[in-house]
Amino acid sequence: MPDLVIWVPVIITVVIGLWLWSTYNGLITLNVRVDQAWSDITVQLKRRADLIPNLIETVKGYATHEREVFEHVTRARAATVSPENLSHPAAAAQAEAGFAGAMKSLFAVAEAYPQLQANQNFLQLQAELTDTEDKIMASRRFYNGGVTELNIKIQQFPTNLFARMLGFIKREFFEVADAAAIQEPPQVKF
Repeated sequence: MPDLVIWVPVIITVVIGLWLWSTYNGLITLNVRVDQAWSDITVQLKRRADLIPNLIETVKGYATHEREVFEHVTRARAATVSPENLSHPAAAAQAEAGFAGAMKSLFAVAEAYPQLQANQNFLQLQAELTDTEDKIMASRRFYNGGVTELNIKIQQFPTNLFARMLGFIKREFFEVADAAAIQEPPQVKF
């Protein structure tokens, strides 16, 4: 009987220790996945930002008098890759909404020039931009999925009792405020 009195607390302590170890490592894994997914998003946002100057220059060759549109797109592009916006999903989402509006204006200008629509360089840049947008969307889904898993784990009992003490906090989703703005192509009427 005295052996049982000694072994029960030891076994309980070992089980609790293993559970804490497993839970902590699970939280670390989810946290790293979310960080990696956010990094994927920033890579794609920077890739898209690198395409924009070439696209602007191509359109400028046909529509030199649209300076205000070009400046608006340039400012929106800079906002999407600014360090402040790339470090916070909510700020990045707001910058994305502004960028989507600016790009609609640019493509509206491009639609007014049939010669531009036939330009191989413009068509190639447009295809690359579409591919990059698809990659951003996929990266965003992966990131938001990781955030969902992490947030659920942090909020579940009994993990919620010690997750905050260990430095784990709920993460923000990368959601665009006006989803319709980025899903619909620009409507141009002349």
